[in-house]
Amino acid sequence: MDEAPMMIAGRPCFPDELGQVRTWIAENPGWSRYRLSRELCRRWQWVRPNGQLADMAARGFLLKLQARELITLPPRQCASPNRMRHRRLECVPLDRSPVAGDLRSLGPLHLHEVSADPERRAVFETLMAQEHYLGYRSAVGENLKYLLCTGQGRPLAAWLFGAAAWRCQARDRWIGWSEPQRAAGLARLTNNTRFLIPWWVRVAGLASWGWARVSRRLVADWQTKYGHPIELVETFVDRSRFGGRCYAASNWVEVGRTQGRSRGDRDRRLQVPVKAVYVYPLSRDFRKRLGA
Repeated sequence: MDEAPMMIAGRPCFPDELGQVRTWIAENPGWSRYRLSRELCRRWQWVRPNGQLADMAARGFLLKLQARELITLPPRQCASPNRMRHRRLECVPLDRSPVAGDLRSLGPLHLHEVSADPERRAVFETLMAQEHYLGYRSAVGENLKYLLCTGQGRPLAAWLFGAAAWRCQARDRWIGWSEPQRAAGLARLTNNTRFLIPWWVRVAGLASWGWARVSRRLVADWQTKYGHPIELVETFVDRSRFGGRCYAASNWVEVGRTQGRSRGDRDRRLQVPVKAVYVYPLSRDFRKRLGA
């Protein structure tokens, strides 16, 4: 009987695959970790829909194997080639004078996806780093960054979308997918990891109005940038800080609570705040598509 695969970094790892990695390491002692991860991508065809090697995913996979003492990676030869990890955030000046009134008084508003827009991206990053309670250094992996601005260019709100949580009992139960379906479909979920309306902006209804515009663009923008669709957005709300009213007003669905553990807490020792889990489907037949 074949041995059951282990789940490593959200994907099954079969015994023969583990054997292949061990063989590559043993037969190529001169390979760096960078070389090893790229060879893994080429040999296992870990390629993103846009044709790029899934190098970040491969590096995370290898580090998880080492953390479980299943392999021994070669010593680090140099700093990580991940330019985002070592990138220094250059903040720009922000106009913090009050913005108040109703939506009509603001005039035309413009939503920008700023990943490829250096000037607006600098404003986005400064807002997140200086004004969001979780802070910000850089986004890694697949992500989109949105900035909502007035016609004069003043930022009013910002959203960051990135990788979905590997596991979330409340979310997974609500979707109703199997373990293989979850492993195969997780890339078609995104997590709204940051949402910010800065303290000097006081405009009733801005959060739900802005989200309505973001939700209309999210699928097409993700497809254009990464070559594959997304079906569902998730977010986690710390109820000790926020009531989640803007999500409820925008028709997000609260599906449960987290268990108060962090993503990497395999030993169940780390305690983090329990958060409300909200989801927002991006298509009517999202369950069918995620289960395909």
